[in-house]
Amino acid sequence: MSKIIAIANQKGGVGKTTTAMNLAGSLGILEKNTLLVDADPQANATSGLGFNPKEIEKSIYECLIEKESAKNLILKTKNPNLDLLPSNINLVGAEIELINIDKREHQMKKALDSVKNDYEYIIIDCAPSLGLLTLNALSSATSVIVPIQCEYFALEGLGKLLNTIKIVQQKFNLELKTEGLLLTMYDTRLRLANQVVEEVKTHFQDLVFDTIIHRNVRLGESPSFGETILLHDATSKGAINYLNLAQEIIEKEMIK
Repeated sequence: MSKIIAIANQKGGVGKTTTAMNLAGSLGILEKNTLLVDADPQANATSGLGFNPKEIEKSIYECLIEKESAKNLILKTKNPNLDLLPSNINLVGAEIELINIDKREHQMKKALDSVKNDYEYIIIDCAPSLGLLTLNALSSATSVIVPIQCEYFALEGLGKLLNTIKIVQQKFNLELKTEGLLLTMYDTRLRLANQVVEEVKTHFQDLVFDTIIHRNVRLGESPSFGETILLHDATSKGAINYLNLAQEIIEKEMIK
């Protein structure tokens, strides 16, 4: 039985896809059989792992709308122990098409039920919205990670997201837990970044991961090479940060 972690924040540009890709890659490196689910119509996680979304004939869209088995669509990646359930532009229409489907909030859960026993971890990269695709991801997940950038507007909208998580817990998924808040794009030179870290840790205390993801050039360029930071530059600060995060999640699981 796998642990399913959704990476969610309705704000764009907070490091969701970077976190989804590299956390999944790090879990793979640590010998955990991992599936990355690209549930974002922008398909950045798909292209970031070296696949051209325009050449993907069948994606998670077919799982959600046409009831195709996820097992038939999973792709092997270059990263050890990491598979991908890809996305493409068709997923844009899924938000509208899901409206008319019975139990529309649970379609992703149904799709993942066929593969969840094949993996120890399933990481879902959510779209930057609180629409039906994100709702589906949260309804199928066992926990959620919220990336927060260490910048001025970081806490804007966070209350709304946490409220949505609470609603999902009450109505659709009683098992959903908040895995943690992850501080991203941290620049030690900026006083503002340090203030945001302090503020988030004061407000949310134990909910905040000990690991902080630093701003890192190699981290930003790795998707253009179609690989995770672990394959691109294993000695970079970004690679070490994400390995530490994966280790923190694994250790937290062992304590339970």
